[in-house]
Amino acid sequence: MSVVFRLAGVADVPAVVALLRDDMLGQAREGLDMDDYIAAFHQMQSEGHNHLIVGESDGRIVVTYQLTFIRGLSLRAARRAQIESVRVASDMRGQQIGEALIGDAENRARAAGCSLMQLTMNASRTDSARFYQRVGFTPSHIGYKRDLT
Repeated sequence: MSVVFRLAGVADVPAVVALLRDDMLGQAREGLDMDDYIAAFHQMQSEGHNHLIVGESDGRIVVTYQLTFIRGLSLRAARRAQIESVRVASDMRGQQIGEALIGDAENRARAAGCSLMQLTMNASRTDSARFYQRVGFTPSHIGYKRDLT
């Protein structure tokens, strides 16, 4: 299967939200009203180092992820690539699309001068954990989140 990755445009936001809703966790936490998502997309675009990527196959968006470049002082002032909101359409899983996504993200991170890619994921996603380890990520840190709403 061939997937073409590209920067998302505002017209892609509904398809991306559909992918975010395409699992048990997303169904409970994502909404249907696009206004907030469209506003967030425009804010992401204005930040400059925050990219929404989609992958298309036969004209259909089947994969998405967010890639944010972060400059820091630790690790000798390393620039990092933070990967978030990784989703593959449920009917397309098991076809190496996730591997292609990680390859695309790595290429973009290297081109941006990053020396590290990092991500967090919900601990209940055990299949995702196996996938990330299989494609070279190391579970080297413990992540915490705090709800501010």
